[in-house]
Amino acid sequence: MPATGTGRRTAAPRTVLRVKSPQALLTEAGHDDEGHGLKRTMGLWQTVAFGIGAVVGTGIFVVLGDVVPKAGPAAVVSFALAGLTCVFSALAFAELAAAIPVSGSSYSYAYASLGEGVAWLVGWCLLLEYGVSVSAVAVGWGQYLNELLHSVFGWQLPAALSNPPGSGGVVDLPALVVVLLAALLLIRGVRESARAAVVMMVVKLGVLALFVAIALTAYHADHFADFAPHGMAGIGAGASLAFFSFIGFDAISTTGEEVKNPRRNLPLAIVLCMAAVTLIYCVVAWAAVGAMPASEIGKHRAVLAVIVDQVTGSSAGGIIVAVGAVVAIASVVLTVLYGQTRILMAMSRDGLVPKVFERVSPRTATPVANTWIVGGVFGLLAAVVPLDVVVNLTTIGTLAILVVVNISVIVLRRRRPDLPRFFRVPLYPVTPILGIAFVLYLMWGLGASTWIQFGVYLVLGVALYFAYGHRKSKLRNAGS
Repeated sequence: MPATGTGRRTAAPRTVLRVKSPQALLTEAGHDDEGHGLKRTMGLWQTVAFGIGAVVGTGIFVVLGDVVPKAGPAAVVSFALAGLTCVFSALAFAELAAAIPVSGSSYSYAYASLGEGVAWLVGWCLLLEYGVSVSAVAVGWGQYLNELLHSVFGWQLPAALSNPPGSGGVVDLPALVVVLLAALLLIRGVRESARAAVVMMVVKLGVLALFVAIALTAYHADHFADFAPHGMAGIGAGASLAFFSFIGFDAISTTGEEVKNPRRNLPLAIVLCMAAVTLIYCVVAWAAVGAMPASEIGKHRAVLAVIVDQVTGSSAGGIIVAVGAVVAIASVVLTVLYGQTRILMAMSRDGLVPKVFERVSPRTATPVANTWIVGGVFGLLAAVVPLDVVVNLTTIGTLAILVVVNISVIVLRRRRPDLPRFFRVPLYPVTPILGIAFVLYLMWGLGASTWIQFGVYLVLGVALYFAYGHRKSKLRNAGS
């Protein structure tokens, strides 16, 4: 009896640390079997559009008014610093996505390098990055939709039906509707969703390009005279806030089982997406500060609309920015909701969440039940729960995932030098180490209260793992 008890006490740590081989992940995903359910229908540019669709959302439309008061005109540098942080980690994602092109993204990479326990916590953090952020982003959709309806038609939805409780309403019906519409489009097929993502990307980038063109007609170089009034501390604080605008770039890696020629197209799409988004954000920030003094930008929530109104002397700004925001938010909801369903499908294959999440419809080649469950849960969350308080928690959870991904590159290089790598992080190991350092710098800037919230969230995740995931783990049960 004592021996049995000892065995039980030591079995848990062994399972928590046990890794799953990349070959096993590829086999379970049906990498070499076209009959596994998911179909490879997305080309390179559709994948890039999916990535840009997941990133360019409400962030640049509203977060500029938060970054500039911290950094001043150096907000351009803050966006560049946040983008650089993502670029280092994007290179890590590119290497791992090319070597292990499966839907699990960072969850699967952690499983192959750091073990099941870390993989579970990564999946737990991905619920923040994908699921909760979908709800938080969807809340803003109704607000911009109302602004657009008011500007064009002179009427809008009543506050009781367009705001969650605590924000002047009873239920945020538009938030629920946009999530459910995204779910409906996703279950119809990835090809249709990718086409919609391309169209929405073109519209919102066109709106941002129009903003830059208008803002540059009122450009004043003297607005940059006091470039960094709060020094590097202000730039760093601004970068921590600006990072929220980049959340979702890793959604590209969740398309690993539905992208054509994934070993080539995944790393290329990730790098192209991050380069494009960083450039777009920096140009928009530069044009905005050039058109309006930094001391004024922080006074306006919809600052892009205000700048266009002032420059043109009309109310066109509200309409232009509202159109861009409505399309941008819809595209973010679509692509990030897609990423959440694929993460849960990968976790279900490993037995860590219920089997319903891994079932793929033979008719649509999509996880229908998974998509409706995710859409229903997070749509309802957006409709009835104020989510402003979890923005920083979402950010720190996403940053923690990037730390794990960079560490995974280093661990797999040491443990699995034989693993075929169709893309390699340049300047290894400097690049992943810099990626970790930049991420930790941004995490530090989020403050003590956010760290405390994150610690509580992780403890809850550990409790759920041992209550369900650890007992149901296929890896554990196969080895027992």
